[in-house]
Amino acid sequence: MVETRSHSYSDGTTDYVGYLALPEGPGPHPAVMIAPAFMGLRDFEMETARKLAGMGYAAFAVDYYGAGFRTEDRAVAAGKMQEVNGDRRLLAARMVCALEALRGLDGIDAGRIAAMGYCLGGKAVIDLARTGADFRLALSLHGIFDKPNFPTETMKAAVVLLHGWDDGLAKPAAVVEIAEELTAHCPDWEILGFGHTDHAFTNPAGANYSDRAARRSWRWLTASLEEHLA
Repeated sequence: MVETRSHSYSDGTTDYVGYLALPEGPGPHPAVMIAPAFMGLRDFEMETARKLAGMGYAAFAVDYYGAGFRTEDRAVAAGKMQEVNGDRRLLAARMVCALEALRGLDGIDAGRIAAMGYCLGGKAVIDLARTGADFRLALSLHGIFDKPNFPTETMKAAVVLLHGWDDGLAKPAAVVEIAEELTAHCPDWEILGFGHTDHAFTNPAGANYSDRAARRSWRWLTASLEEHLA
């Protein structure tokens, strides 16, 4: 049976509240960080954590805003998003903090950690990889590809981008640009583009939901986790 609980952690300045889903058994378990979309940690990401725990992964849905912030108000969420978009070093530092919090948990295999994220969370896991942080796989689903305000280091993580080709927030020129960046800094990267698919295609409550792309992206995601965390 999957065990779930909230998990608080801190960087010494800001306190964060994430959500932890653990598989049965003492471990050590391979682990997956989940960075949420811009409205904060919601039921969708927590359900993803439970699904991954059911597959044998310790799953940690993280809080990159602080104090467990979440909202259903898009305008409020947009304001919070600007806090971390305004200085991407802040977003990257908060992702590093979450990675270290996960790495320090009992029953976690610290050498087998992946990070995945949706939308702004996809950007967050790419930024984590850009810091040169030591983890195995960065997986972005309909993430945003603009460069941060800090230099890209040599990436230790493999990078997989699962992308809706018609995403108005990450147009083809941005895909080419990040491919060039990855070629220069990442030894192992993949981009899978889904045709006739817009932004936020995994969100069943959203106008752009695509059952086909959501199913295919989940299949690719789980295969990538199996390959890199085996």
